[in-house]
Amino acid sequence: MKKPIFNRVLLKLSGETLLGSDPFGIQQEACMQLATSLSYFHQQGIQLAVVIGGGNIFRGVDLRAMGISRTPADHMGMLATLMNAIALQQALMLREVPVCVMSALECPKVAEPYNWTRAIDYLNQGSILLFAGGTGNPYFTTDTAASLRASEIGADVLLKATKVDGIYNKDPLKYPDAIKYKSLSYSQFLAEKLLVMDATAVALCRSNQIPIFVFNMRRLISEPLEQVLTQVDKGTWVEGQ
Repeated sequence: MKKPIFNRVLLKLSGETLLGSDPFGIQQEACMQLATSLSYFHQQGIQLAVVIGGGNIFRGVDLRAMGISRTPADHMGMLATLMNAIALQQALMLREVPVCVMSALECPKVAEPYNWTRAIDYLNQGSILLFAGGTGNPYFTTDTAASLRASEIGADVLLKATKVDGIYNKDPLKYPDAIKYKSLSYSQFLAEKLLVMDATAVALCRSNQIPIFVFNMRRLISEPLEQVLTQVDKGTWVEGQ
């Protein structure tokens, strides 16, 4: 087996990864394709943890616009991430990949409560870890949850899968003249107030010197991890003070 480019990876996925061509919910085909891609990580001997969002099912901001308080709205968003994690867990199990869902929002009948020691044990044993429930607290995004878990497990890199192929100075889906960065420092990211990840998440990665690679989530379906990470023109690296 070829030595993996990284030993331990935290992958941050948007819930929209599971949409496929559907406007809402979890598409079976998209879920199975993602499971196939993640199983490839496992076959390469990479220790993999995943934080998945819940935007394909529910966004807390939608309820807040209706006048519902932030805390219960965020709790509902956390539950959406748990639903996604369970769906992905089942797809991985169909491929006979060892996998465990750990939730920061305790729901012991469907997922293990998050525990740092057990998380490290699962990774060392070769299981894919799916972290659900965000940080378990309102007012924190799943990006921050990804940075927190990456720091806790000592990840070599945080991979952030998005709708576009890297970080731009403005939204390339709205502005055709947007300029893409090949790389930038944590400080530059924060100073320019770029919106691919929230500032808390980036600051946490800077504190723990965890590089961030932002790339198009569609590449997970069609390309091996090594190709995703080595074709730097198809993504953006964030690292260095």
